[in-house]
Amino acid sequence: VQLQASGGGLVQPGGSLRLSCSASGFALDRVSVGWFRQAPGKKREGVACISSYDSSTEYGDSVKGRFTISRGNAENTVYLQMDSLKPEDTAVYSCAADVLRDFCSFYLYEYEYWGVGTQVTVSS
Repeated sequence: VQLQASGGGLVQPGGSLRLSCSASGFALDRVSVGWFRQAPGKKREGVACISSYDSSTEYGDSVKGRFTISRGNAENTVYLQMDSLKPEDTAVYSCAADVLRDFCSFYLYEYEYWGVGTQVTVSS
C-alpha cells in the first residue's frame, strides 16, 4: 500500500496548482482521503478531506472558497485544486488515507496511510 502526492511547485501569489494523490494497493474511491500541510516551524494542519461514504467534503478555514478536493476514480487519484494561492499557503502538502471510517476528519491519528509530500511555494 502506497500513497504519493505530486504536482507541487513554485507559483506566484494569486496563481493556481493542482495536486494529485495517487495510490497503489487499494482503491482511493473506497476510503476517506485527507490533504494536510506543514510549513516550517508549524504544526501539520488539515486542508481538505473527502469521505468514503458519500464523498462529502470538509475544508480548513484558511482555504475555504479557494481549494477544492475531488476524486478522479478512473485514475485512482484524489485531487486538490488550489486557486488564489497566497504566500501563507507555502508548505509541504501530503495526502493520507483512512480505511476504517465512513466520514473524514482532520484528526491525524485517524489516517492509517500517509504519502510522501510535495512542496508548494507561493512567492513572487
